[in-house]
Amino acid sequence: MSAHCMLTGAQPGFGNRISHSHRRTSRRFDPNIQTKRYWLPSEGRHVRLRLSARGIKTVDTIGVEAAVARIRARGVKI
Repeated sequence: MSAHCMLTGAQPGFGNRISHSHRRTSRRFDPNIQTKRYWLPSEGRHVRLRLSARGIKTVDTIGVEAAVARIRARGVKI
């Protein structure tokens, strides 16, 4: 599964690990992706969303209906 947030679009960042001798190797900074299940009253069903921690806070603020509308506007299928 990809480490992408459906709502905010957060995705992994890349950088380097730097050892004590200053050798560099690749590393990856993954967003904190959680799978959450929300009740969608307009459709009378549950939806399972893969959200970052910031995305979960956004859903709490704007509501699940508005969040699903934003996700669909980004072109993500639910």
